[in-house]
Amino acid sequence: MATILIANDDGIASPGIAALAEAMMPLGQVVIAAPCSPFSSAGRGFCGGSKRIERRPWPLPGVIAYAVDGSPAYTVRTALDALLDRPPDLLVSGINHGENLGTNTTLSGTVGAAIEGAVSGVPAIAFSLEAPVQYHDNPIPGLDFTVAAGIARRLAAAVLRLGLPVGVDLLKVDMPADATAATPWVVTRVSRQKYWR
Repeated sequence: MATILIANDDGIASPGIAALAEAMMPLGQVVIAAPCSPFSSAGRGFCGGSKRIERRPWPLPGVIAYAVDGSPAYTVRTALDALLDRPPDLLVSGINHGENLGTNTTLSGTVGAAIEGAVSGVPAIAFSLEAPVQYHDNPIPGLDFTVAAGIARRLAAAVLRLGLPVGVDLLKVDMPADATAATPWVVTRVSRQKYWR
């Protein structure tokens, strides 16, 4: 059975990580390691917090969850070094409430968590769902992650089955707010254009 590590930058209580965990359950053993509170715009920094680790109950059976008082990248490093007995087969990060585009992509803690997995040899995917800019640091009440979670499951299943493309260490997926299951996937590169900050 595959082991899937889930991380994010919106914190352990984020509805996006709950949707992602539920989406990954049919694909293998799910282990969550997320910051104990929101930690956006941390990039790959190992900053902040006491680094305390706390096992948290999770409402879905079989899911193991840890809250770490530290940045997203630090949380992933902690999971790889101390919480898992072997490297996971896949790391998925998100689902971030708000897209991460252009030169702002590497500011994202969601992306930073995925990069930390990738540099350790773990195939990684970072997922974000488009939201109005004013809500990037504060979740929109009732933001629906259903379609985004379904897309995440399909892509994760493909990566578990086929691996990442040759020469690719991680995938960054931004889903439009109006995406459906039928929305076509487009492969592109990160733009050098500043997005919003």
